[in-house]
Amino acid sequence: MQQADLRPGDTVAIVAPSGPPSATLLRQGVARLEGLGLKVVVGAHVLDRQELDYLAGADAERAADLQSAWCDPAVKAVFCCRGGYGAGRLLDLLDWDAMRAAGPKVLLGSSDITALHNAFAIELGVSTLHGPMPACELLGGENGPEPLTWASLQAALSGAQESVYGDRVLVPGRAEGELSGGNLSLLASMCGTRWQPSFEGRLAFLEDVGEEPYRIDRMLTQLLQAGVFDGVRGIALGSWVECGDPYPVLRDRLAPLGVPVLAGLPAGHGSPQMSLWLGRLGVIDTESCSLSGPERDGEQAT
Repeated sequence: MQQADLRPGDTVAIVAPSGPPSATLLRQGVARLEGLGLKVVVGAHVLDRQELDYLAGADAERAADLQSAWCDPAVKAVFCCRGGYGAGRLLDLLDWDAMRAAGPKVLLGSSDITALHNAFAIELGVSTLHGPMPACELLGGENGPEPLTWASLQAALSGAQESVYGDRVLVPGRAEGELSGGNLSLLASMCGTRWQPSFEGRLAFLEDVGEEPYRIDRMLTQLLQAGVFDGVRGIALGSWVECGDPYPVLRDRLAPLGVPVLAGLPAGHGSPQMSLWLGRLGVIDTESCSLSGPERDGEQAT
């Protein structure tokens, strides 16, 4: 997939496709990005509110901010300020032809932003960055950014894919392919839509928060029955914060696929939150318990 990486002096736009951000966290997150030498502009409707208080303003206005930022030739990257809920409501409001014509840029976000990661891959053919967002505690917190999260994000913004290490292996082996996925709930919600995910020929990354094991079972079963895992090469499992013990159901549903499954990666909703490039080649190696960039001639390449 096409890619674009950031350098000091580049312009970053912050938008709110999902839930309403804290003005304080947003302000602090902006200051941290400016500290990297980036020029930061904030979408016109980021702090809007409406009757549905779980959304950061009206759908049309959130979509307009996102599209305007992506199509602005001065903007090199679009950062989603937080997750929550609502990104999926924007997908059929965006002018994909206009956004395609704007060329490759960086899209950063996680959680609910999985809807955009998946749709951008399908519609625009760009790699996107699954990582921490400016108006969240890990970047915008009062005491400064969480150090490992911050270091990983800076490396990713420069184009690197540093190795990320898990803490357990559900199925041993090694697999290479383009990394795809994100939040399990969002991926399941996109089944049956124009943007249904597919892991064929790819590595699947999955994580979630606040889901009981039986709900994880239900969503995995939905993805399996929809054929989303057909042809998957390997699976990398991130954090499962407040999900009880998810590993029995993860093993039960995923091990029969017969591909390597690496678990316990610090990516998703936990702390630290390591950044992962979706749409770029990755390597799962359960011997080293790592997800890394591709290897060439015995050396890791980012």
